[in-house]
Amino acid sequence: MSNCRTIALCNQKGGVTKTTTTANLGVGLATQGKRVLLVDTDPQADLTTALGWPNSDALTMTLVDIMRGIMDDTEIGGHDAILRHDEGVDLIPSSIELSGMEMELVSAMSREFTLRSYLDTIKHEYDYILIDCPPSLSMLTINALAAANSVIVPVQAQYLPAKGMTQLMKTVNKIRKQINPALKVDGVLLTLADTRTKLARATAETLREQYGGMLKIYTARIPVAVKAAEISAVGQSIFAYDAGSKVARAYEEFTKEVLADGERAKTKPAPGR
Repeated sequence: MSNCRTIALCNQKGGVTKTTTTANLGVGLATQGKRVLLVDTDPQADLTTALGWPNSDALTMTLVDIMRGIMDDTEIGGHDAILRHDEGVDLIPSSIELSGMEMELVSAMSREFTLRSYLDTIKHEYDYILIDCPPSLSMLTINALAAANSVIVPVQAQYLPAKGMTQLMKTVNKIRKQINPALKVDGVLLTLADTRTKLARATAETLREQYGGMLKIYTARIPVAVKAAEISAVGQSIFAYDAGSKVARAYEEFTKEVLADGERAKTKPAPGR
């Protein structure tokens, strides 16, 4: 049985550094000796661009080819679409063509499990699979949640973020009841936090009030920083681009928290799966 942990980074609201967090968490885990696969399920292909492949439409094979192969029950090269990044992580890229996958999935058998069917064939090669979800509650997002063991929710540190999370949490609960009983929410990561104010603390308190203390709020908080926004243009993680910065230290702390969660998960039996 594979010990791979599959984590979906999900928030239907855009602009919360979800993609940046996926990339930096992936590289952070790799620096700790973990074998990591990143999966870009967003047709905008921001993760693919951020890791150094800005012209994703020119790639020979992307996630859309893999998913079509699964739906058509045709033989595909299981590793042909996987790209290797210099910082030690693998990537399954996306492209704008993935936007048409929504309609194709509607008529597919076991449409919610298309992505999971593929990942199940390769997850024995990895310790962590991180899925960057689209900023919407779409069929692609449902595929990601069906394939995942858990969810991490990046949330911008601002007032009343819990209101925008309500639909996401309802979707997670629905997926758990109907498709993936093992799915759980690992926690909420506060991003774009202005360390000069008490806003991040107020946001955490609001989330706890909204969800009765059931949601874990990661200790790490990702601060606002200009250089953090620049990394997608250079195809590097914050660790390579601005090592030693507050953002790099914050992502290092976050990585350690995720690793600690992983160690605890190994000691517990997975319900229903």
